[in-house]
Amino acid sequence: MVTDQAVAVYGGIDTHANTHHVAVVDHTGRRLGDIEVPATSAGYQSAVRFLNGWPGVVTVGVECTGSYGAGVTRVLRAAGLDVIEVNQPNRFQRRLKGKTDTFDAYSAAEAVLSGRASAPPKGGDGLVESLRVLRTSRSSALLARTATMNQIKAMLVSSPDELRARYQGLSNVKLIAALAASRPPKVPLSPIETCAYSLRLLARRWRMLTEQIQDLSSHMERLLKDHAPALMAVFGVGCDTAAQLLITAGDNPDRLRSEAAFASLTGTCPIPASSGKTNRHRLNRAGDRQANSALYHVVIVRLRHDEVTRSYVQRRTGEGKTKMEIIRCLKRYLVRQLYPLICQTLQADQTARTA
Repeated sequence: MVTDQAVAVYGGIDTHANTHHVAVVDHTGRRLGDIEVPATSAGYQSAVRFLNGWPGVVTVGVECTGSYGAGVTRVLRAAGLDVIEVNQPNRFQRRLKGKTDTFDAYSAAEAVLSGRASAPPKGGDGLVESLRVLRTSRSSALLARTATMNQIKAMLVSSPDELRARYQGLSNVKLIAALAASRPPKVPLSPIETCAYSLRLLARRWRMLTEQIQDLSSHMERLLKDHAPALMAVFGVGCDTAAQLLITAGDNPDRLRSEAAFASLTGTCPIPASSGKTNRHRLNRAGDRQANSALYHVVIVRLRHDEVTRSYVQRRTGEGKTKMEIIRCLKRYLVRQLYPLICQTLQADQTARTA
């Protein structure tokens, strides 16, 4: 495996829940070898030893660095290897060549060799990872709370008249308080008793989820105020939007090569759609849609409460721009304003972790 002369080689790893497949190609694309390792700490070390068997190893491409490949990515970077995030092969290539773990591992190495994959993976070990975990839990709690309220309303619609009349016309807050304080029989028998019993449990579930949401929000706000005060000070940027933009950027500031790259990442860079005498741009539906949605919410807040933004809208409307075209322009300008603040936050967090 080891040669006397170091030849530039590139690695590729196809990741799964229980096993990873590691492959190596040289600078001409010739396949040198591959192994399968378990997705455990011992397996990750085996992958490192296999890759280090070629002294000229340059870069390793890893699939799914944010999920199945997160563990092996951390070990590879700790071992001093340069890691690149690789997207899964497209369906057209798989139809032509077939699908095996070996093929996918070599495809990941070839993607790095050709330059098709060039983005470093997210760090997953700093401020952004903490925000991601908190925001994921908070989002699921919000969805569950909404579903719980919908269940309460639907159950009341079909409940017996006596029970429905008791809670009719109450706001959501008063409805939850009344249902949670109700005292249905501990052993319900009749339809009205079972309905009242279920409504009480749903109301208490809604309260529990609300407490979880408030707790998670407080932790997110604390982290952002401590680590990203400049970002939080921007007009219209709240806790949720700031967290989402940082999550999209990732822990690794090297991922953001330029402001234009971040605009492309958030789907706010316009796409040319010109033909003949028509010169125009169209909506960009690529990029992280959650980050795009976060920027949209900031713009909507500014449209309602910021006089500078309102003046801009009036001027652009006079030039013949539609409302949606103006919002797209505002999102692009917002990226230009937030990009240096996001880079500053990520760089400061990385410096604090490596100090």
